[in-house]
Amino acid sequence: MPRHSPLPSELSTLFSVSQAVALGVSPSRLTRRDIRPPFHGVRALVGVPDSTLVEACLGYAPRLAPWQFFSHETVFGLIGAPTPEWPYRPAVHVSAHRPAHEPRTSGVVGHRLQQREPATLILANGLPIEHPVRAWRQAGALWALDDLIATAEFLISDRGRSPMASVEDLVGEVEAMGDLRGGLLRRALAHVRGRVRSPRETRLRLLLVRAGLPEPEINWTLRDHRGTAVAEADLAYLRWRVAPEYDGRVHAEDPQQFARDADRWELIRALGWDHVRILNHHMRDGGCPAVAKVRDALIRAGWRPGQA
Repeated sequence: MPRHSPLPSELSTLFSVSQAVALGVSPSRLTRRDIRPPFHGVRALVGVPDSTLVEACLGYAPRLAPWQFFSHETVFGLIGAPTPEWPYRPAVHVSAHRPAHEPRTSGVVGHRLQQREPATLILANGLPIEHPVRAWRQAGALWALDDLIATAEFLISDRGRSPMASVEDLVGEVEAMGDLRGGLLRRALAHVRGRVRSPRETRLRLLLVRAGLPEPEINWTLRDHRGTAVAEADLAYLRWRVAPEYDGRVHAEDPQQFARDADRWELIRALGWDHVRILNHHMRDGGCPAVAKVRDALIRAGWRPGQA
């Protein structure tokens, strides 16, 4: 098997063709089997992964011009925010503000945005991204209502870190740049709530409210008769002491976490609450089984349809 001549040490595992040529690498060397082209004008050493969105963006990064940045739904895939559920996969979106030009190459969706003061952020891995508030509005051209709600709730909730935005920030962006598709963004903002921990909480809450059930409190702290915090309910109907919870795990991937959750469920029930565990199969058929389980629990507790 022929041996390949070594590449210059100045090149990383991902590099642009122009960088390699400037360092004296011949075009024929860039076609050898130990190198692959993840994008036009970019080369990667064989073995460098690109199966995830983050890896794909890192693969494209050597081609980014100084004025270009990742935008739209790509931003949320890079920061770990909710995106539409599988099998949907966010594309690689790269933007530039006028008069600069967006990229036009296979595998990338380019956007030429109107002239505006830049608001890009640099991630720890060095990737430049559009500010998430702006990216949320941009994603409105691609996503459905519930996906926009879930991502907005991710941005405004602390989740163990400072919120990335406020509702006021999102409203301000819509007012400054305009709404989309029949007021889609304002409709999304009307449903956004704080303190949400996961997009599955969001989807279950929206499903229950649209089915005519009361809107539950979110991540409510349950206390004993002494006022001591005992457990936290993802969703809580205080008047009827019903606590729905979406548990999307197929099985207990983390036995310790599963044990902690099971203990918490027991504590919720010990306080006289009806804990309604919603599993993945309850969300099929438009979520009818999930709605039926929660409705039955509320009726047992004294709620009647039409009651606020």
